[in-house]
Amino acid sequence: MRIELHNLSKSFGTTHVLVGVNLDITFAHTLALVGPSGGGKSTLLRLLAGLDVPDSGSIRVDGVEIGSSESALRTYRREIGVVFQAYNLFPHLTALQNVILPLIHVHGLAPEQAETRARAVLDRFQLSDHSGKQPGQLSGGQRQRVAIARALAIDPKFLLLDEPTSALDPEMTAEVLDVIAELRESGKPLVLVTHEMGFARHTADLVAFVAGGKIPEHGPGEAFFESPSSPEVRRFLEKILKY
Repeated sequence: MRIELHNLSKSFGTTHVLVGVNLDITFAHTLALVGPSGGGKSTLLRLLAGLDVPDSGSIRVDGVEIGSSESALRTYRREIGVVFQAYNLFPHLTALQNVILPLIHVHGLAPEQAETRARAVLDRFQLSDHSGKQPGQLSGGQRQRVAIARALAIDPKFLLLDEPTSALDPEMTAEVLDVIAELRESGKPLVLVTHEMGFARHTADLVAFVAGGKIPEHGPGEAFFESPSSPEVRRFLEKILKY
């Protein structure tokens, strides 16, 4: 997967979140976006998801520029899967219904076909026994696995995950990270915003450091953590890896 950012900027009011970002990277499976809170990681992910549009600059994914018109964005969003830290599941629907809904109403599958696909992806994530439960009856790890299953059910070109473990306790975090690691075998490229440095180090093909609205450094996972070249990254890693 190739991502090209050219002079990308995004502000919210007087807050400049991304400022003239340039990047051209290619990776086989997983790109991890890491950095301090408020540095621009989630905003960059939302731009990659077509949920926001940049104030200036452009984004190209596998050589195709993301358009800015609502019709172009709708078409683009239909082809990708997005998982948020807050799950975004419909609380009044069962796990199965949450997966089926976009397959019918967004992607136009017949109800029978949608249910078959939904049951298959829930089974893949060991959720078949929980398919009839509403989100409030599931653990945090199970809810996040349903959200990942829903994103994967549409057969997306790639997946975007925004801090999918931030609201989970350590045991549930490990459970969800195991699922994400298994997704590498699906052949679907992943872009992941995460604070889980060990996971980024050992699972990501590339790690990009996002801070102060810029991307001062990126590189292969092990090399990024073993020998960072920028002072910003060295200070960041010294802090978070201290204990």
